[in-house]
Amino acid sequence: MSDTIAGKAAAGVGLLIFVVALAAFMSALDGTIVNIAIPTISEIFDLSASSVSWVATIYLLVMAGCILICGKVADVIGFKKVFLAGFAIFTIGSFACGFFPELLNSYPSLLIGRVLQALGGAMLMAIAPAMITTFVPPEQKGKAMGILMTIAALGTALGPVLGGFLTQYFSWEWIFYINVPVGVLAIVLGVKAIPVQNKGTTTLKTFDKYGAVLIFLGLATLLYAFSEGLTLGWTDPVILGCFAVAVIALAGFVIHQLRYSEPLLDLRLFKSTNFFLTNLTFVLVIASFAGINYLMPFFLQYVRDFTVSDAGMVLTALSIGMMITGILSGMLFNKISGKFLCITGSLLLLGGYYLLWHMSALTETGYIVAALFIVGLGLGMMMLPLTNMVLSSVAKSKQGMVSSLTGLEQFAPMTIGIVIYNLILFWGIMTIATAENITETTPVDIQMELLAHGFDVAFLASFILAVFVLVLSLIIHQKTHPDHMGDTELEHAGGII
Repeated sequence: MSDTIAGKAAAGVGLLIFVVALAAFMSALDGTIVNIAIPTISEIFDLSASSVSWVATIYLLVMAGCILICGKVADVIGFKKVFLAGFAIFTIGSFACGFFPELLNSYPSLLIGRVLQALGGAMLMAIAPAMITTFVPPEQKGKAMGILMTIAALGTALGPVLGGFLTQYFSWEWIFYINVPVGVLAIVLGVKAIPVQNKGTTTLKTFDKYGAVLIFLGLATLLYAFSEGLTLGWTDPVILGCFAVAVIALAGFVIHQLRYSEPLLDLRLFKSTNFFLTNLTFVLVIASFAGINYLMPFFLQYVRDFTVSDAGMVLTALSIGMMITGILSGMLFNKISGKFLCITGSLLLLGGYYLLWHMSALTETGYIVAALFIVGLGLGMMMLPLTNMVLSSVAKSKQGMVSSLTGLEQFAPMTIGIVIYNLILFWGIMTIATAENITETTPVDIQMELLAHGFDVAFLASFILAVFVLVLSLIIHQKTHPDHMGDTELEHAGGII
């Protein structure tokens, strides 16, 4: 049995891409569909804002702690088992989130369901890109990754719209029930579509259990400290304790990984300057986007006085831009270098962030839509080549590991970035208020000037990060591991497709 799909199995390739795309869609949709229903959940269960926030927080913590573990497990037991198990757990968790809280009148049962969702989501997110890199023929990888990104962008864009519709016209439970038929369909198709891999020499007996505990503890406490620091206060004993635990656990993880023969994350890969810089570029792209993704709704509603629905419509410009260049970069990836796509994307990001940086309370809607669209074009142009460049540079035996790394590099910078951009926004407001003494003006002027200046400072941070992204794009280059050069027939569980 080999690990690539033959050209004659084109139909099988299409089915495999469809199944992986379902995972990308469901993960992206779930990341945005829940937030809009949180006020309703708070009202039904009579919860405070801090208590109901655990609906989002617990998902975040479990996902962060498990994603690297899931990637390594997939390298050991095979992508098919982990992928199908991930869909099954995510589907069961989704049903539990919708069914048991109302039945038992129990908010904790909702949190248990979210834990299951996060575990299943981590399994899917960890290996979805690796399945494309490993199983799809080289000449089709770019197009397949483009489809994956486009479907994920569609899920992100549809999340708030669909979540609002289901919550308003049905009930909040349906934001979870909607995952169930998608999950069942994916499992049925995945049994046929996902290839069987050669078993490697590593077994679960040598699985890095201590590394798994350290990385889960380190990432979970780190992200909890960042996500709750603004609410509880950065000097709160709980927050300081979480930071201390995170530093100790992550330092222990690094030391352990360098000594262990079968590490959870092979840190020696970062000895390659190109691998390190490509991953750094990936992180900075996501970090620069974190502020735009989080702050734009507040800017549109508080500075430009848009309604929630109008703000949502304006923000779809970003997703539309991502979908367009997601498809385009997929078509071009096998024809031109990933480096060229990264440079083009970074220039678009730079232009888009420059326009956002120069917005004001009087900025026309068309200007804002154009700026967000350009940012979306840049993100869509860069994400595919960066993901491919990271995955194709390492051996197939480490695809799950590295794929989960790229998943973490999308997930963690967004979470930490939100907190950092909040701090930049507050710092900008306070600094400018003190310097210009505009706190003595009318409340309307404060909203029109003070907030607008604060957002200027925050959007400037994205522009500065984009400058670094452009510099790195000029340095990095595409390297292909010999494992990805060949293209042989792939045997499936049900035979050759």
